[in-house]
Amino acid sequence: MENVILIVHLLLSLGLIGVVLLQRSEGGGLGMGGGGGAMSQRSAATAMGKVTWILAIAFIITSISLTIISARNASGASILDRIGDGPAPAAETTDAPAPLETDGLLPPPSGADTDAPLVPRAD
Repeated sequence: MENVILIVHLLLSLGLIGVVLLQRSEGGGLGMGGGGGAMSQRSAATAMGKVTWILAIAFIITSISLTIISARNASGASILDRIGDGPAPAAETTDAPAPLETDGLLPPPSGADTDAPLVPRAD
């Protein structure tokens, strides 16, 4: 049931995007420069406007339905509560890794003889 509602929800969203993009622009974004006609008189409801309202209402209904279904399927515990219930961590070993030998990775100091073998310093 959830998959069916999800597919209908996706189709409604695509349809709503398409219908909104197909509508005629009335110019003057956010009500600017429209001559005051948008606020002073009620415009006639066009077929595209009615379809937009129907798709928007159906979209909201499917959104609420999906929210209710997912709330029913969710467990009562928070995901943070389940962190402590996970598998026990692996036993830590006391063996420390051997220190890395990094002296051979560094370039020789400037002015040093490049033919001499690299010998670790006894610092």
